Amino acid sequence: MQHLGSVAAFVFIASVAQAADLSVQTTVGPMGITRMAEGLEEPWGLAFLPDGSFLITEREGALKLFTASLSAATSLAGLPEVEVDGQGGLLDVMLPRDFATSREVWLSYSVAQGRGAGTAVGKGRLSADGTRLEDFLQLFETPEGARGGRHFGSRLVEALDGTVYVTVGDRGTGPGGYEAQDPGRAEGKVIHLNRDGTPATVLSGALPGVYSSGHRNPQGAALDLSGRLFIHEHGARGGDELNAPEAGRNYGWPVITYGRNYNGLRIGVGSAKDGMEQPLHYWDPSIAPSGLLIYSGALVPEWRGDIFFGSLNSDFLGRLDPDTPAETGFAEERISSAETGRVRDVREAPDGSIWFLSVADGAAYRLAPP
Repeated sequence: MQHLGSVAAFVFIASVAQAADLSVQTTVGPMGITRMAEGLEEPWGLAFLPDGSFLITEREGALKLFTASLSAATSLAGLPEVEVDGQGGLLDVMLPRDFATSREVWLSYSVAQGRGAGTAVGKGRLSADGTRLEDFLQLFETPEGARGGRHFGSRLVEALDGTVYVTVGDRGTGPGGYEAQDPGRAEGKVIHLNRDGTPATVLSGALPGVYSSGHRNPQGAALDLSGRLFIHEHGARGGDELNAPEAGRNYGWPVITYGRNYNGLRIGVGSAKDGMEQPLHYWDPSIAPSGLLIYSGALVPEWRGDIFFGSLNSDFLGRLDPDTPAETGFAEERISSAETGRVRDVREAPDGSIWFLSVADGAAYRLAPP
């Protein structure tokens, strides 16, 4: 277990801000890639402040605030205590739309629970001097019972009404584990919270807060341009999915899937069953998707409404075009360069550029027209 209360301020490497732009070819022409931060230890989540500065979480326990000028970065104090275990640790970061007045910073992270660990969500206020989170309060924690260090999920998304969606993985129980189908459990669910942490959705017979069920490990979540929630989730051997969860709907895992078990055997009953939803898109073989962005079109109008995501096992930044159908759902483009290694998160910056976090080289990159 690691306590995250220490402060570490350091001079940011000036050469990062002046790194030469690289170029990558896309279907709409060349795009420049600029390294915006480096030296990160397994970066996981990215969020932008109104003044152009940005926050990055590192799974091992640091939350770093980078100035808009890229001249300095601060490792914030006042964070919660997290359990760094396997895929768990300090995970996503989200700033609500009223951040300019509320100063709220939301975090998802794993917490110790007896002999296991669970997914938790909390929030604090960014101090006026930008050095710490004040009055951090844990708002939600999955009920005790899960073990192991896999499939925490943990993406945070603010809905248009100010409520917050939280994705929770099935905790790696495998095809034989039916926690994702148990309405009384939080594993394998999308959880829906009010800003004070109380349940925003209450379904009959379900754990308060459960919004949708039957998810494996959702590591990407975002709103589309109309405010509709989208998530993607890891399958087993094949069967990664893109879904648009709705309240009370069941998305199948581990009863239905387009993937197979790692030993090659079929999972569940196949790829369809009455009462269970079909994905909007699926990947076979798996790409291990992470991070999700539905683009505004601000700098690249041709990409308006398109769905961007990273790949943790195939080293590319992906784009789905929901206006172009394909056999697996939507037409796909894979943008690949030396910088797109194990992309963990994808976000749109205030200026309309697309930023992504690379685990492979511990860096944040900006993609934009040259």
